[in-house]
Amino acid sequence: MWKWVAALVVLYLAGFIAFVANLPVPKPAAKRAQGIVALTGGDERLSAAVNLLESNEADRLLISGVHPNTTKEEVKRLTHGGARFDCCADMGYMAENTRGNAQEAANWARAHRFKSLIVVTASYHMPRSLTEFEAAMPGVKLEPYPVEPEDIDLQGWWHDARALRVLQGEYAKYLASTVRNAVYRPPLDGHDQGGKSRTASR
Repeated sequence: MWKWVAALVVLYLAGFIAFVANLPVPKPAAKRAQGIVALTGGDERLSAAVNLLESNEADRLLISGVHPNTTKEEVKRLTHGGARFDCCADMGYMAENTRGNAQEAANWARAHRFKSLIVVTASYHMPRSLTEFEAAMPGVKLEPYPVEPEDIDLQGWWHDARALRVLQGEYAKYLASTVRNAVYRPPLDGHDQGGKSRTASR
């Protein structure tokens, strides 16, 4: 019995180390796509996505998981958006979590007939995000654009209690997401994503 427990612990730790070691690194540029989806959860994600839109790296931007009380004008001021933000940025208020982000983005992509998306989120959040996005919109090409979080030291995570806690939590969620999507695919119409968001994406 204890041998099985020890083996599972070793397997989990090995997987965790591999997960952290293979986190995507921020990119200087992104391949152009039809749309951009930014998952809320940090100002650096929104600023990066708006910069991509203003640089004409895509035709339209969706910011998914926006707080119900946050307006487009407030997001524009926060991210220093310009003329393209006015015409081509959409606020998504329905997503409550990463799975909801994926379903909200899938509905948005279908509405605009987009077949390629740049996905903007924190580097540690990208693996789970792509797992959920791939499940929600099979056939859509996803271009990851990871952003380094400002408040977490990912380089020295092993001696940073907060970074270790965030990464462990994200790894556990990633495993759960991977298993769930292996046995169950969410409806392509996104009807099971739940109510309106009250917080940023996790």
